[in-house]
Amino acid sequence: MAISEKQKKILSLLADGGFHSGTELAKHLGVSRSAIWKQLAGLAELGLPHAAVSGKGYRLEAPLELLAESAITAALEPRLRPLLQRLEIHDQIDSTSAHLGKQAQLGAPSGTVCFAEHQTAGKGRRGRQWASPFGSNLYLSILWRFQYGYASTSGLSLALGVAVIRALQQQQIHPVGLKWPNDIISAGKKLGGILVEVSGESEGPCAAVIGLGLNLYLPDAAAQGITQAWTDVSKVKPGHSISRNQFAASVLNHLLAVLADFETLGMRHYLDEWRRHDCLQGQAATLFIAEQPYPGIVQGIDENGLLLLQHPDGKTQAFASGEISFSRACP
Repeated sequence: MAISEKQKKILSLLADGGFHSGTELAKHLGVSRSAIWKQLAGLAELGLPHAAVSGKGYRLEAPLELLAESAITAALEPRLRPLLQRLEIHDQIDSTSAHLGKQAQLGAPSGTVCFAEHQTAGKGRRGRQWASPFGSNLYLSILWRFQYGYASTSGLSLALGVAVIRALQQQQIHPVGLKWPNDIISAGKKLGGILVEVSGESEGPCAAVIGLGLNLYLPDAAAQGITQAWTDVSKVKPGHSISRNQFAASVLNHLLAVLADFETLGMRHYLDEWRRHDCLQGQAATLFIAEQPYPGIVQGIDENGLLLLQHPDGKTQAFASGEISFSRACP
């Protein structure tokens, strides 16, 4: 369901996380108290649980800061602002990456960025859906054009993982690490994920759509369908106050900085930094390719960003793709 203007007005009032009476809300919106109850019930369907206490009124389960273009652009580094050609913020969209994929075909410029408060079909790896409750986390995609074909994007997701770690550390959020090929991890649980989709000519101009989902606050009700261990910033650093707009700008600063130099520097420029944050190095793990398991000890990544897995017989093999399962907490 789409968010209505009335619901947006209610959210602006409830955003402080405090209690507001039904009478107060009804007065501001010019509707009946029963109409307020119906609007709040609709918010719960968007992944915004709320509490109702007799004598106090209504409040959201957690304070809410909606994304604002002016706040994000104001916090961008001056040297990076020219790289941001277009910034879109949607209340609701199927998927920020699917949207930019269509925009790329229509000629949208490199440096087009799309944020969403809520996704109805957020993209994860291997066709999974990314849990996307309204206004709780960061869901963004960037369209970036490369001149020299698919090969020039090799290892891009690894370099962008480094960019996200830099942003998290800048906000004093730790421990955080990287799990090959594109997951952001804290204490063995998934904090975020990167998905890069490339289209165009194999030897000529191509377009990459980079999608990032990062959990800031994920309500338990919204996470019920997640099948792997997950976490969010509120759990990694309890009580840490963070502006969602400031954090969005910080992430964007670091992503744009890496994208601007990637075609010149390539993935190898970021290898050492990626390896410092590799949370699987030396761990026992199982790599799944389709349904085929490959157990072994992770030996990091090679110079091309391929996963190195030491088999039980002692031989080490490089893998370009697959899904890793591990048991010991990292980083």
